[in-house]
Amino acid sequence: MAEARRGGIGAAIAAAEAKSRRSLLRNHGGGHAPVSFLELFFDLVFVFAITQLSHFLKDHLTWLGFAQALVLFLAVWWAWMYTTWATNWADPERFEIRIMLLALMALSLLMAVALPYGFSKYAWLFAASYVLLQLGRTVFMSFVLYREQQANARNMMRIAVWFCYAAPFWLIGVLRPEDERLAWWLLAVVIEYLGPITLFPVPGLGRSKASDWDISGSHMAERCGLFIIIALGEGIIITGATFADATMESGRVLAFCLAFLSSVLMWWLYFDLGQKRGSDHISENAEVGRVARNAYTYLHMPIVLGIVILAVADAKLLDNWYKPADGKLALVMCGGGVLFLVGLGLFKRNSNPLGNFPLSHLVGTLLFVGLGIAAWKGMLTTLQVGGMGVAAFAVVSGWEWVSYHGGWKERIDDTVAWFKLASQY
Repeated sequence: MAEARRGGIGAAIAAAEAKSRRSLLRNHGGGHAPVSFLELFFDLVFVFAITQLSHFLKDHLTWLGFAQALVLFLAVWWAWMYTTWATNWADPERFEIRIMLLALMALSLLMAVALPYGFSKYAWLFAASYVLLQLGRTVFMSFVLYREQQANARNMMRIAVWFCYAAPFWLIGVLRPEDERLAWWLLAVVIEYLGPITLFPVPGLGRSKASDWDISGSHMAERCGLFIIIALGEGIIITGATFADATMESGRVLAFCLAFLSSVLMWWLYFDLGQKRGSDHISENAEVGRVARNAYTYLHMPIVLGIVILAVADAKLLDNWYKPADGKLALVMCGGGVLFLVGLGLFKRNSNPLGNFPLSHLVGTLLFVGLGIAAWKGMLTTLQVGGMGVAAFAVVSGWEWVSYHGGWKERIDDTVAWFKLASQY
């Protein structure tokens, strides 16, 4: 009997190992799922895509250009975000998943190539690549999940149906004249973004439940943090490339330093407190799918978009450092700062046990609004706008650092003690 029991245990272990070898899914059980090198390789395309978006916006600084850039950004973000959800379940070490990711990478590269002319001669390439990417990945994932996680497989089928709802409007937009394209594509984007909010209701397939999304919260937090790095890195690339192609007058050197400090302070504001607290919050939350949808899928959009717009502001700062500030600089510098701080404040509020919007971020937002009004009225030079923008970020980051790393009294006591020590020498 003992031998039979041992034989049964051995057979069960062998069956489990065989199933594990056949599975295309990660076995994280809601715990940590490490980010793979293939996912980082995939993200390289989006470094290029974000750079293309910034160039598009820089070349189309009109209200129509802003609207077009917004639609393009929302499509790029959605392509990356849905792939991030997919790789939260799918194991990038398996051959089939690797082929899927590399195919998605190729389609994403075509999207990025088309971005500067996404509303003109390459509209067909952008729309076709995007629709094929979203539908192809979602249908493939429904087959991958069906064998082991049928609830999630049904979710993928619902998502595929919602992408089918939007696809005709992407394609109609390509066929219509250029001045009508924005309206059709905006309708497609609205349909796609309503999907997660409404939990993808589909006749005959029902509606998804937030409890179905049993993802690795730490993986989602890490992936979104890496995308913030991508966006900040794109700003560094634009700043460095613009500075390298120009003469190095003292004013342009100062503008370069201000642009760099702006990137540093945005990094500080996100990663000093927000990223870690958000990661802990999603990892410990019972409804990890709902947190991932609200805090990462949606609330990270204004953060990333703000960084992209501020990269355009940095380029204008380097190009026009000697000129008076104009309305376009006010719009990108202050609009980007407001978007970044409001998005980051809402993200931090989501992970705050008290549910409070950070007062420091509210003050910083008001500072950017005031700066934008002054710049719009022509009261400031370009360098002054850049310097005051950095000062606004410094106020927010300094306020938060002191508040969460020992309190104001301790910092004041440390400063007084340092001056007393210095006065002895």
